[in-house]
Amino acid sequence: MTLRSFLGAVLAWSYNAIIGKVPSRTVRGLYLRLWLGRYAAGAGAQLGCRFLNGRKVSLGPRTVINFGCLLDGRTYPITTGCDVSIGPEASILTLGHEPQSPDFADRGGPVTIGDRVWIGYRAMILPGVTIGEGAVIAAGAVVTRDVAPYSIVAGNPASEIGKRNRDLRYNLQHRPWLA
Repeated sequence: MTLRSFLGAVLAWSYNAIIGKVPSRTVRGLYLRLWLGRYAAGAGAQLGCRFLNGRKVSLGPRTVINFGCLLDGRTYPITTGCDVSIGPEASILTLGHEPQSPDFADRGGPVTIGDRVWIGYRAMILPGVTIGEGAVIAAGAVVTRDVAPYSIVAGNPASEIGKRNRDLRYNLQHRPWLA
């Protein structure tokens, strides 16, 4: 293990085991601002969120990560646009394994999430996926491929069930007390 990977593991453990459970947005935000690749103005992560290799996670302005989410930036980056809402206990994965590999080889890719995307409760985004601007990922959906802008997808694997209004003007300001 290199010194860099050791220090990265210590930073991840410190946040995931201690800092991420502190009921203070200010304390968590200060740590994330120093640790993540980007923690833009107005971004926030609620209690119990876990980050794997925070240096590869970039959160855009006013991105809200609700309680209990997992963002896996171990090998590939996760990037969000602005005003992204990630629902409770959602998982965003960038790394897995090749099922046909005789030696259990890794397989993965970056995850890119556009502006004003809404990801529902316990949704799962798999490696290599791009979610277009304004898309909605329904609760419990498993996203295995790219999602077109302003699409509403649901199911496992997620498929389009509708279109979202393109006239989106909101700016997320979600700041619950002790969350």
